[in-house]
Amino acid sequence: MATIRELRLVKGNQRYIFRYPRGMEETLLKIFANYAADPERKEFDWFDAAVLSYQIGKGLESKL
Repeated sequence: MATIRELRLVKGNQRYIFRYPRGMEETLLKIFANYAADPERKEFDWFDAAVLSYQIGKGLESKL
């Protein structure tokens, strides 16, 4: 069974929770980029994508 990981971001009244199976980090990074580039998602920006990407990296680093 795959380990389910979780990332959270709280920004003002917005709350983002991303749950994903270990090994799907690259897909999640692409999702963050798509969210940040989407003009309809004004509340999610490139800084948010960077913060969440950093959290993924720290999680991977701790598994080494």
